[in-house]
Amino acid sequence: MVSAADIDALLPQTQCRRCGYDGCAAYAEAIASGEADINRCPPGGDATVQQLAELTAATARPIAAECGTAWPPKVAFIREAECIGCTRCIQACPVDAIVGAAKQMHTVIADQCTGCELCVPVCPVDCIDMPPAGTGVGQPHWPPQTTQDAERAASAREHFQARQKRQHRDQRSRSNRRGNRAEQAQKKQTIAAAMARARAKRGRQE
Repeated sequence: MVSAADIDALLPQTQCRRCGYDGCAAYAEAIASGEADINRCPPGGDATVQQLAELTAATARPIAAECGTAWPPKVAFIREAECIGCTRCIQACPVDAIVGAAKQMHTVIADQCTGCELCVPVCPVDCIDMPPAGTGVGQPHWPPQTTQDAERAASAREHFQARQKRQHRDQRSRSNRRGNRAEQAQKKQTIAAAMARARAKRGRQE
């Protein structure tokens, strides 16, 4: 049986979600389980479909129409003078390739960007462009044409995994805080109820 890790190794790590899954690893798991077909990765193109077919013994078919068509490698670029610092692009970037603070100018770390375009639709002032990628920036060529392309895809996987771990940790922390607040509220209610019973009892005795 082919593992999800073997499948993921053939994917471009753009984390663009055009396949319909939350990143390349999730898509790889869906292929491995038989849930998804191998033709849902436009950034990988027909060459990646063929590699996946050889690995999984599935039938190679053209990229699924609902996933869109392959695009030339791109890189995100923020027109910084127009940026209002809303942080929506930072929240959308799957590989932490955008830096900035609330109400401060944001900028793209070009050699970390995967050209996924997820930042574009969330920008309220439409100040993000997607020019063609250059050497070492934006979406890597896939299947890799150079060692650098392969290394950048591996780096994107690491950044994506680190971001997911951080988000899960933050979510657990928020859940714990909500649980603590609920516990404290319950204690207050219990104490208030006990005090009310005590006052009522004293009232009857008087």
